[in-house]
Amino acid sequence: MYAIVKSGGRQHKVSVGDIVEVDRIVGKPGSAVDFKTLLVVDGDQVTSDPWILEGVTVSGEIVAEIKAAKIDILKYKNKTGYRVRQGHRQKYTQVKVTSIETGKK
Repeated sequence: MYAIVKSGGRQHKVSVGDIVEVDRIVGKPGSAVDFKTLLVVDGDQVTSDPWILEGVTVSGEIVAEIKAAKIDILKYKNKTGYRVRQGHRQKYTQVKVTSIETGKK
């Protein structure tokens, strides 16, 4: 069983036990997180109906906060002496998926 969840404007494919890097979520390591579910695949059965997905919960636990590799941004205009250097490191949160509850028994 796996699910497609939405977090931070991106979609992630998750299963129970996976560790997923999502855009930064405010919280301390060990705190619980719930995701909005877009699709659930359980064997041959695929569920994408929004009314059914309201009852589906994907829960996780924050593991750590990490930073991506640094990227360098350079702006340059010819013959004017204009140069700008800038760097950026995106912050991510590692989340371990603890359960996918479908509401079925």
